[in-house]
Amino acid sequence: MCHNCAASAATASRRSFARFLAVGAGLAVLTACTPGAPGAAPPSSAQPSASPSPSPTAPGTPVAAPEAATVAGMPPEPSASPSPSAALPRQFSLTDPASPWVVVNKHRPLAPADYAPADLVSPAVGISASGESALLNSTTAAAAEAMFAAAARDGVVMVLASGYRSYATQVSTYNGYVAARGQADADTASARPGYSEHQTGWSFDIADGGGACAFQPCFAEQPAAVWAKANAHRFGFVVRYPWMFHETTGYYYEPWHLRYIGVEAATDMSARGIATLEEYFGVGAAPGYP
Repeated sequence: MCHNCAASAATASRRSFARFLAVGAGLAVLTACTPGAPGAAPPSSAQPSASPSPSPTAPGTPVAAPEAATVAGMPPEPSASPSPSAALPRQFSLTDPASPWVVVNKHRPLAPADYAPADLVSPAVGISASGESALLNSTTAAAAEAMFAAAARDGVVMVLASGYRSYATQVSTYNGYVAARGQADADTASARPGYSEHQTGWSFDIADGGGACAFQPCFAEQPAAVWAKANAHRFGFVVRYPWMFHETTGYYYEPWHLRYIGVEAATDMSARGIATLEEYFGVGAAPGYP
C-alpha cells in the first residue's frame, strides 16, 4: 500500500491516520497542489541542473520585523510575542506576494487576489509540466536549478511537475471541483482562487525521475522526496505541507510541494525542528477558511 509514507509514523495516532488513508479516504486529493480539474492526469517524470546554494535574498522589500509588514486588505501580523523568524538578521514581508516570506493559507489570501509575478522564467531543469506550469519566479528558478543539480550528483533524478498557476487557472481548477463535488469537498481538494501558493511563483511540485507515485502519498518513499526532505533547506526550500500538520497548514501531507523561503530561513527552520511556516513566522494555524 502506498499510503505508508512516513518512516517516523510510530505513534498510535499516526497509525490511525495511515489506516484512514488505506480505506481510500482520498488523501491524494486533499491537496493545495492539484495540477488540474477533476479527471485531469497529474504530471510526472524528472531531471536536474547545477550550481552552489543560492542567496537567501529575493524580491520583496525587507522590513524591520515580520510583524510590521501589512498590505491593504490583509490581516495585521500578530504582535503578542516574537516569532522564531524574528531572530534572523534580515526580515521580509509576510504579506507582500513578491516577498520570499509571504505566507499564503486559508486565512491569508493574496493581495491583490490576481497577483502575477513580474519575473516568471522556465528553469533549466527536467520539466514534465507545460505552459505556465513550467514557470517559476526567477529567484525560485535559480534555487531549483541548484537543488536539482545537487540531487543529480547524488544519483537522484528530480522533475518539476507543476510550478506557477495563475489566478485564472485557479478559478477554472477550483470551479471544476465545485461542479463535480460541491464546495465543501472542493475546499479539501483545491485552493480557492487567490489562496494558492502556486500563484506566487515561490512554490512548485516535484516528481521522481521514474514517475512513480506522482501526487500520491506514496511519493514520500520515492528517492526525489526522500532527498528533498533531507536536503531542500540547503537551497532555501521547505516541504510546505508536512506529515500530520494539516490542522496547522490546512492541507494533508504533500511530500512533493516545495516552497522557497531563502537559505537562511529554511536552514533555521530545519535546525530548530520547526515544521510549518505558520509556526515559524508566528501567523497562527489555518485549518479551514474563515
